[in-house]
Amino acid sequence: MFEANKAAQIARERRAYNITVLGLCETRWTQSGQVRLNTGEMILYSGHEEEDAHHTEGVAFMLSHEAQNALISWEAAGPRIIYASFKTKKENIKLNIIQCYAPTNDKDEETKEDFYNKLQTLCDKLKEKDMTILMGDLNAKIGSDNSGYEEVMGRQGLGKMNENGEMLADFCAFNNMIIGGSVFPHRRIHKATWVSPDHRTENQIDHICIGRKFRRSMQDVRVQRKGRCSFRPPSSAGQNEDEAKEERSQEEHQNAVQCGLPKGQGDNRDLPTYSQKQI
Repeated sequence: MFEANKAAQIARERRAYNITVLGLCETRWTQSGQVRLNTGEMILYSGHEEEDAHHTEGVAFMLSHEAQNALISWEAAGPRIIYASFKTKKENIKLNIIQCYAPTNDKDEETKEDFYNKLQTLCDKLKEKDMTILMGDLNAKIGSDNSGYEEVMGRQGLGKMNENGEMLADFCAFNNMIIGGSVFPHRRIHKATWVSPDHRTENQIDHICIGRKFRRSMQDVRVQRKGRCSFRPPSSAGQNEDEAKEERSQEEHQNAVQCGLPKGQGDNRDLPTYSQKQI
C-alpha cells in the first residue's frame, strides 16, 4: 500500500467481495496507527517503529462499517503481527483476529523463533472461551501428510511440509488450533497461494487457523483467483524486466483466501465474516 491510490484499490476489492475484516500483508507502511478512507473503511496498521526504517514488511486490517462498530480494541505488535478484537452477538464471546507476516523459510532460526515467541505472547493474553483466528502469510508449506499432526490439520494441503510448516503445526498444536486450508477438499488452483514466474511451481503458504473449539464455525477456506492487487515498486535502475518480474513474483501472492462464518449455525451464529488477502 506504499504506492499512491493502492488503499483505494484494495477498498474496491473489499467491497466487491463483501469482506467485513480484510487482513493485509506487506503493506510497507511504517510505525502504527489508524486511518479512515474517504469511502468509509478504516485501516489499522502496524510496521517498523524506527523513524528512518525502510518501507518493508508491515501488516494491517481494513474494516468495513460493520466491523468498525464491532471493534473493541486492537494492538500493533511490530511489522509482522497485528491483533484486533471484535464484539459478537454472543455477549460472552469475542472474536480475536491475528494477522501475520511470518519470516520466509530461509531466514535464520533466531528470526523465526522471535516471531513465534511474540505470537505466543499475544495468544497467551487471549481467553480460551473466545474465538481466535490466526491468518496471513505464514510462509509455511504444510503438505498433505498430517502424520503426527492429525489434531491440527487434514490431508488437503499442497506439497511437502517444510521447516516453517513444522513450526506452524507445532504452534497450532500447542494452542489447540486447526489449519483451515488443510481441511477442505478443493482443486489445486483453489489451494495454491503463490505461483512461480514460470507457472511450474505452486505453493500454499498463506493460511487461516481457528481454535479447535470453533472448528465447525469455519465453512470453507479456498483461494479466490479473481482478486488482483499488485503493490510492487517499478523496476530499479539496471534491473531488467525478467529480473524484476521474478522478484515481484517471489514476493507477491496473486490470490485472496476467503473464509466465512455461517449465520444461524450452532453456537457461533451472527459472528462477523472474515477474510485474508495477501498483497
